[in-house]
Amino acid sequence: MEKGNLSVNSENILPIIKKWLYSDMDIFLRELVSNGNDAVNKLIKLKSLGEADHIEDDEFFVKIILDEAAKTITISDNGIGMTSGEIKKFINQIAFSGAGDFIEKYKDRVSGDGGDIIGHFGLGFYSAFMVAGTVEIGTLSYQENAAPALWISDGGSEYELSEGTRTSRGTDIVLHITEESKEFLSEFKLKEILRKYCSFMPVPVYFEKAGGEKKEGDQDVKASPINDPSPLWLKSASECSDEEYKAFYHKVFMDFDEPLFWIHLNMDYPFRLRGILYFPKLKKRYESLEGQVKLYCNQVFVADNVKEIIPEFLLLLNGVIDCPDIPLNVSRSFLQNDSNVAKMSSYITRKIADKLNSLCKNDKEDYCKYWDDIHVFIKYGCLRDKDFYEKIVDSILYKTVSDGSYKTLGDLRDGVEEFTLYYVSDATLQSQYINLFKESGQDAVILDHPIDMPFTSYVESYESGVRFQRIDSDISDALKDETADDATGIAELFKDSLNNDNLTIETMGLKNEHIPAIIVISEESRRMKELSKMYAGGGADFPLEEKLVLNSNNSLVKLLEGFRDKEDSEEEKELIIKHIYDLAQICQKPLEPAEMTQFVERSNKILSMLVKEKLG
Repeated sequence: MEKGNLSVNSENILPIIKKWLYSDMDIFLRELVSNGNDAVNKLIKLKSLGEADHIEDDEFFVKIILDEAAKTITISDNGIGMTSGEIKKFINQIAFSGAGDFIEKYKDRVSGDGGDIIGHFGLGFYSAFMVAGTVEIGTLSYQENAAPALWISDGGSEYELSEGTRTSRGTDIVLHITEESKEFLSEFKLKEILRKYCSFMPVPVYFEKAGGEKKEGDQDVKASPINDPSPLWLKSASECSDEEYKAFYHKVFMDFDEPLFWIHLNMDYPFRLRGILYFPKLKKRYESLEGQVKLYCNQVFVADNVKEIIPEFLLLLNGVIDCPDIPLNVSRSFLQNDSNVAKMSSYITRKIADKLNSLCKNDKEDYCKYWDDIHVFIKYGCLRDKDFYEKIVDSILYKTVSDGSYKTLGDLRDGVEEFTLYYVSDATLQSQYINLFKESGQDAVILDHPIDMPFTSYVESYESGVRFQRIDSDISDALKDETADDATGIAELFKDSLNNDNLTIETMGLKNEHIPAIIVISEESRRMKELSKMYAGGGADFPLEEKLVLNSNNSLVKLLEGFRDKEDSEEEKELIIKHIYDLAQICQKPLEPAEMTQFVERSNKILSMLVKEKLG
């Protein structure tokens, strides 16, 4: 038996590794299963290079064995194994990467840059000590006539290395779980971690509980692996059916709704990237808009929604992205300073824009059907990324109120240099204004999501001559009757009765004579109020430029002229004028509780007056 001290490249960092290498203790299982995958992949590489011809074709595996009674977790593989000399080199010298040494040795004979070997840091093995008081390595190298070796350490600076008893090629890593980490001695817990991190590892991964008659290294061929070693994203798009895409989506994201459509990513230069991004159906407007984009490194799960690699606006989608060029354990500062990361983000954005433009151009009918579900994603993307806006601007649709058709800004603008696009933010509240527009042959578009307010301002800043204006912010010339009689006296009558210094009152003839009055609110002041409310949390006291427009063509407004000289009808005059004002308000916004109470009381009084009048 040999005893010695662990060699550390700079200082004894093992306690730091044990406590602070990873923020999530679950990672230990990912690291050790990944090492098992590496051991198998190394052997497969050597066989392909003719350096392990004595190894017969085998069913390779990584196996996790839980022994609750012994309080151990064993991670077993039938990969390359190690000699005692390799243990000294790769285990005893902390932070000496075995994967890096392997790639360096065979770099001229291995295709690519060895990116299918997962480990890069050489620290992953030591994550075992986050949960284990003692760790054993029982291993036998693939090399002919190799002797088995056994390595034991309790996590201090010392180890024991002796001849082992393993008789089959590969490695067993036995973790003696501490009392503080006994939560991991749970089948449910371990399977949950394996599903999270190892569902698509390239080597079959099996789970079993101790207690059977199996011998070391035996594989239960009847068992099913917990992972899918050949996930859909590794195939080319031409090899995948719609049914496979949908089944993969349901399985990975637990969403029983059908995705709208998807984009298959496949790139080899200047970096490698595979993936599938799905556009989910947003069932409710108030649902959380955050999706789930899973990042993998060589089929090993790294994290959800890594903003440094995945453009922020794409996080509204569901999807998987596999980047072999990104190490498993990588700092955000590394990502922020890596030139390939920016290229990856740009590539993904371009592929999304290309897909949407292709749909809009070649499959417009389906694209229009998708629009209500994807417009928030697209608009958010435009707000976050000017390049994306420039790529997608001609595929942004606007739904019209006239017939519900979808048109681009170019369609609506029709070559007009100075163009005002009227829009509706609430079809119910603004229904009277919509009817006025329809009667006059005008059209408007529906922009009723909270994102539309910043989006319209954004478009105005980039599209010269384009102005968005809510349908109730002004009275267009098409609604006016220029032949109507002047009725300025009525305006004075309303000013006296309403006594509201913040309200501008004017008369105007409208082509629709059935409407006594409407309210218009300045687009600029309303936007400022909404912005103040959204970003500053206020807005309640922000003044609105509100105007009451009396329709001089309306018969009721004309009759009100009679009140000007009737001093004994003050009560009736006040009732009717305030009622007309409230009716105009109701067509523009909900009344405040106190206003609604007064409106109901006033309505009852007016009805009583009418009944008395009829009964004489």
